Amino acid sequence: MAGSTKRCLIVDESAVVRKAARRILEDLDFLVQEAEDGTRALEMCAASMPSVIFVDEEIPILNGVAFVASLRTAGVAERPKAVFCAREGDTVTIARAMRAGADGYLVKPYDRLAITAKLEDIGLI
Repeated sequence: MAGSTKRCLIVDESAVVRKAARRILEDLDFLVQEAEDGTRALEMCAASMPSVIFVDEEIPILNGVAFVASLRTAGVAERPKAVFCAREGDTVTIARAMRAGADGYLVKPYDRLAITAKLEDIGLI
């Protein structure tokens, strides 16, 4: 994407997960930021809205579903893509996230192929 910057926010309490996702996304030419909890992530979005947010279901302070709902009701002009990341088989929480405004979901653990496919699916690559 010459001339444009794709920005991503990874919201997960695990530094290991954030680091792995960062490597994949930077290889896909995203400028990546990280947050370990929902409140910090909302603050970062208010300061500078990313193109896409990967948000874990079990983040501290404000869980993933509540984060997505807050993001969608914030009344901001920019609407980033929100990808909800959940454990395999957690269909109830995934459904709640989708109703709250998530654009898609990934089942953990995810890898380069899953992230790439999801970004293609939501139109960012």
